[in-house]
Amino acid sequence: MVVITNILLASLLAAAGLGSALPPRVGTTVIESNGIHGAGKTTLKQARKPGAHTYFNGARAIYRTYLKYGAPVPEDLLKAVAKIDGENEAFLKQKRTTGSAAAVPIDVIDIAYVTPVTIGTPPQTLNLDLDTGSSDLWVFSSLTPANQVQGQEIYTPAKSTTAKLLNDHTWSITYGDGSASRGTVYTDNFTIGGLEVPSQAVQTANQVSTGFTTEAHIDGLVGLGFSTLNTVSPSSQLTFFDNAKSKLDAPVFAVDLKYKATGTYDFGFIDKAKYTGEITYTPVNNKPGYWTFTSSGWGVGAGNFTETPVTGIADTGTTLLYLPTAIVTAYYRQVSGATNSRSYGGYVFPCTATLPPFTFGIGPTKFVIPASYINYARVSATSSQCFGGIQSSSSIGINIFGDVALKAAFVVFNGAEPPTIGWAAKPLVT
Repeated sequence: MVVITNILLASLLAAAGLGSALPPRVGTTVIESNGIHGAGKTTLKQARKPGAHTYFNGARAIYRTYLKYGAPVPEDLLKAVAKIDGENEAFLKQKRTTGSAAAVPIDVIDIAYVTPVTIGTPPQTLNLDLDTGSSDLWVFSSLTPANQVQGQEIYTPAKSTTAKLLNDHTWSITYGDGSASRGTVYTDNFTIGGLEVPSQAVQTANQVSTGFTTEAHIDGLVGLGFSTLNTVSPSSQLTFFDNAKSKLDAPVFAVDLKYKATGTYDFGFIDKAKYTGEITYTPVNNKPGYWTFTSSGWGVGAGNFTETPVTGIADTGTTLLYLPTAIVTAYYRQVSGATNSRSYGGYVFPCTATLPPFTFGIGPTKFVIPASYINYARVSATSSQCFGGIQSSSSIGINIFGDVALKAAFVVFNGAEPPTIGWAAKPLVT
């Protein structure tokens, strides 16, 4: 990912006014089948890293989004992160000292999914987050200071006979709070789901931002944005997807994320068994490198559908759905007891509240996010308040269709020229 100002983001997104016209079905550039593995296609299954436990902090989820997109972090949000971390730690301390605690499910599996990959010869296994909102493939490594590694697996280039240092190349990602992740660059064999790229650029971390150090279940990221976002200098590097395209039956990957269950990424083909009806494609503006598209409108519950363009990005590496304040306000007006809480960092509501579903449009097709997806989790271990899966994008500067939205559809990322993104209905578990 690159850090750009909110003003530049706004101008870029304004330039992305793509309208609601739909391109034809991708046709000959897409392989549709019911198969899984083959010479030019593979399915990657998400997993939970053994022993990893992730406790939800809604304020921290928003905080990470601010950092990722270079937005200044409000002081109130930092205080909310610390407050909720403190409440969760007090809960865990009670469990450790007494062996019991209130039976509240604070281990939220929807944010702890990773995909196992292997790097090098002999292969070293790491668990990486597949992220369509960035374009760097970086990993915790033997070069990462020991005090910045808290349970993550590391890649050791010295143990790989195929690792080659990319001389004079470095990478650096600066976040909205001024922290950074940075390091050196190697090329090495990189295999994911049986699909191998022999000389993939692997960005080894010499420094990791605190936000990543605390996430023991993630050993690094596989950026699936466009290669123009890659931060390697002086020569940016191709993403895993761009390097793998020539090996694939078709230049596509399809994402089937699940609610409270493991999902899949299909590379090189579209599995007909995973969706119903037709796939609706809409244009993508790939500048500066995000999967930017325009939704045709929105609706709350059984209310009227508002036909108005909402331009945003499809980001598997972001947990929540971020939309303009007017839309978010209209949604939570329908939720009894909902408030935009400075103490908790976003919209919260009583966990017993009845939530309406949320609808967004792709061209003429409408997709419904079930209410259960939006009632994301308790704000802390012992709270009776729950955190909303829909939050405002106003301070971030970009609308983000994160996992809350992506789980409600089968989504095809078509890397042909011109790029498109396709959405289809699928059976939903609520």
